[in-house]
Amino acid sequence: MKQLTLILVTSLALIACSKEEPAPEPVRPVLSIEVTSEDQENLGRFAGTIQARYESNLGFRVPGRIARRAVDVGAEVEKGALLAVLDPTDQQNQLRAAQGDLARVQAQWINAQANARRQQALFDRGVGAQAQLDLAQTDLKTTQASLDQAKAAVDQARDQLNYAELHTDHAGIVTAWNAEAGQVVSAGQQVVTLARPDIKEAVIDLPAGLAERLPPDVVFHVAAQLDPEVNTTAIVREVEPQAQSATRTRRARLTLAEPPAAFRLGTAISVTLSSAIAPRIELPLSAIQEVDGKTRIWVIDLQNQTVQPRDVSLVSRDEQHVLLEGGVQPGERVVSAGVNSLKPGQKVKIDEDSAR
Repeated sequence: MKQLTLILVTSLALIACSKEEPAPEPVRPVLSIEVTSEDQENLGRFAGTIQARYESNLGFRVPGRIARRAVDVGAEVEKGALLAVLDPTDQQNQLRAAQGDLARVQAQWINAQANARRQQALFDRGVGAQAQLDLAQTDLKTTQASLDQAKAAVDQARDQLNYAELHTDHAGIVTAWNAEAGQVVSAGQQVVTLARPDIKEAVIDLPAGLAERLPPDVVFHVAAQLDPEVNTTAIVREVEPQAQSATRTRRARLTLAEPPAAFRLGTAISVTLSSAIAPRIELPLSAIQEVDGKTRIWVIDLQNQTVQPRDVSLVSRDEQHVLLEGGVQPGERVVSAGVNSLKPGQKVKIDEDSAR
């Protein structure tokens, strides 16, 4: 009897061991992303340069041939500095001619004075005629007017000679030359561009459509292209009223809040436009799943390392991203890829790179 009992117990044990236990659910590695809330809308990034707000296009006040240029592009000049010189031959000849006319008129004026005094003396002694005295005095006045005119002509010729030298009327930096030595220029023709470096601004070209719908609270973030750590903010000073026909862009000039010292004239910059918006959540398109007409995401329980589906509402979507109206909170972590192969409560392993 004891032997039979032992056989039965052994058989039951063997039968129990023969039943296969269900395999545990495999742990699935997933890519994930931490949910963040955005309150700024990025309107685009554009390249531009730092330019002077005030520029002067200078030219000679008289025509002539440029004899030499005294400075090159990029030179810093003080007020009154010499920029260029014309060949002064024509102006010198005009001055000599005016001085010759002045000497001739001065001789005539001296003679007219003597004649007027002589006629006055004769008239006072009673031997001179009134008509002769009147004629002498009239001649003196006419000669005096001619003398004044000759003196003015000399002064004008001297000024013309001085105008053969082009000087700055304020301190600045030479940014462009539009004429070379040996070139003949007319009076007032633009020869050199002089920029004032004390007030700088950022200059960019915006698409015409964006320029027309810029939000009133738009913020411009300006950074040097070679060193993004050098940056500041800016506001719009002016936007050209008409778009350029070739590029369909409108030039915008921005007033810099606190221009860094590294923002020199001509510095290449990158300008990012942003505007304040209602808080929203943006996720990659691969993070959502469409099931029975509903949109859901998979939220990771970081403590238990499991996932659960959650229904969400979309505001908009494009080829790469979706905007959510709600359903998830900033700081939560959701699966960003492979959502179609997950099950509720499934164990997952967060990829180390995506968890950073």
